[in-house]
Amino acid sequence: MTPPVEAWKALAAQLRADSIRSTTAAGSGHPTSSMSAADILAVLLSKYLHYDFDAPESLLNDRLIFSKGHAAPLLYAVYKAAGAITDAEMLTLRKFGSRIQGHPTPILPWVDVATGSLGQGLPTGIGMAWAGKYLDKVPFKVWVLLGDSEMAEGSVYEALELGGHYGLNNVIAIIDMNRLGQRGPTMLEWHSEVYAERARAFGWHAIEIDGQDVEAVDAAFAEAVESDKPVVIVAKTKKGAGVSFLADHDNWHGKALSPADAEKALAELGNPACDIIAKPHPPRPGKVAETGAPGKFVPPTYELGTKVATREAYGDALKELGAVRPEVVVLDGEVSNSTYSDKFKKVFPERFFESYIAEQQLVSAAVGVQALGKVPFASTFAAFFSRAYDQIRMAAISQADIRLVGSHAGVSIGEDGASQMALEDLAMIRAVHGSTVLYPSCATTTIHLTAQMVTRKGVVYMRTTREKTPVLYGPDESFPIGGSKVLRSSDSDVACLIAAGITLHESLKAADVLAAEGINVRIIDLYSVKPIDAATVRKAAEECGGNLIVVEDHWPEGGLGDAVLEVFGGAGTVHPNVTRLAVQNMPTCGKPEELLEEAGINAAHIAAAVRAL
Repeated sequence: MTPPVEAWKALAAQLRADSIRSTTAAGSGHPTSSMSAADILAVLLSKYLHYDFDAPESLLNDRLIFSKGHAAPLLYAVYKAAGAITDAEMLTLRKFGSRIQGHPTPILPWVDVATGSLGQGLPTGIGMAWAGKYLDKVPFKVWVLLGDSEMAEGSVYEALELGGHYGLNNVIAIIDMNRLGQRGPTMLEWHSEVYAERARAFGWHAIEIDGQDVEAVDAAFAEAVESDKPVVIVAKTKKGAGVSFLADHDNWHGKALSPADAEKALAELGNPACDIIAKPHPPRPGKVAETGAPGKFVPPTYELGTKVATREAYGDALKELGAVRPEVVVLDGEVSNSTYSDKFKKVFPERFFESYIAEQQLVSAAVGVQALGKVPFASTFAAFFSRAYDQIRMAAISQADIRLVGSHAGVSIGEDGASQMALEDLAMIRAVHGSTVLYPSCATTTIHLTAQMVTRKGVVYMRTTREKTPVLYGPDESFPIGGSKVLRSSDSDVACLIAAGITLHESLKAADVLAAEGINVRIIDLYSVKPIDAATVRKAAEECGGNLIVVEDHWPEGGLGDAVLEVFGGAGTVHPNVTRLAVQNMPTCGKPEELLEEAGINAAHIAAAVRAL
């Protein structure tokens, strides 16, 4: 055998041994799922990966994504072999306070995105590959290790179709086909030809190999890096490979070996010293285009009282941001002429990613491009973000900065009916760790909030409205995130109406009716739902007789009402009288005004709620 083959085999044995050592020390984890791909990673690290572990922020680095995040022990063994972490740190796997967590997260600087919820690594890699090929135009490769169990996930096939559509020949997906899932055989077991034909159907080049044969792995990688298509390598492996009592034996998934079993396994592996250092190649030569300093954003303006949909104002803001912020990219789910992100697309088509009707891919691509320093805005109908909720949840774990904009929210969209009406989106995103939730009622507000989203950290969501609504504010107004606007106020307010979006305008109508009857109410435009302007809400409760009426085009659970109630959740807090008007029954079709009436959230119902006090 040639020396490289011997070296690869020795490194593979070390990677297996370290996967066993770390999981045994932890008393939990996935050693066998790690062992199956050890030969693949040994060749990749030694010969094909181009990465500077001392400069993980470099956009010239290859990207390595463990979509099968439960094989994290193998990833950490690779980091140790590359000299990035010490043996001692590797052995802190799953310990409280350790960076070496049960599944990879960006707490480690070499991890771009968190994985562990299966089916998300390849879609995220598609976003990275798209940015690398079409935006930065740099020669890196995106290497994605998938498990065969996760090939049942629909999100993987969304990634395959988009990878083929965009001709992303800089992405190489490796299916670790080890046949066994958590509770037994996978759907296709070792039928590599089925995986290969599926990949080819989506326009990918597919290669079938024995994943335990390092020479076959080497040949496949050599072919893959020269391909003019995205590549899927289907590697037949054995779970627990290298140890006779583990290899292709069921009922070992997610189980650490006992110290005695670990000793036997390490002996079968030749008791490797585990001291091999295999530095990857440096990044390929290339130059990342400099974007320059941001220009000054000049917000579009609208005449007071004119009717403009907030979704259209979002498109106006994007177009202006695109001119002064070259790092801004826009992604949409084939509804850009309804979300109005097509206004950006028409001017900056090279920075627009069409995900088609693939919302999981839409959010994953946003996570991928932000990992490369871009500022993504992803938009679709608000209802359809629910399909990608797991991707949104994982974005928070990835410490990703993404901007999501959902249009066509609530019953006010009218005739399309309940399937198109987002009535849970505020609750959904409020529940995401570190998220920001915005709900503008006016075109001017939308412009200013969209501009602030550029620099906002975490998952930022803005809800826009289908219907055209009157412009409430002039161009000199400011709308800080975490603030609100008091639109009506007097010393004799008997209640405070708190609303956002379409129900704010209904509240203003109700206030006019009540004022004619001699009843004064305060009105708060709660455009920032999370963080909420707690001080203004508390002040309103104190000054308006303790009466708050929250009106929302949303289910009662988790939306504006719950956000307001949380302001008064502390011990010793004086609780106001809170009346909540929200959508209670499953809506049907109808005109917006009919549906607002039926839901009990129009001006007449709001006025009646005030009178009832």
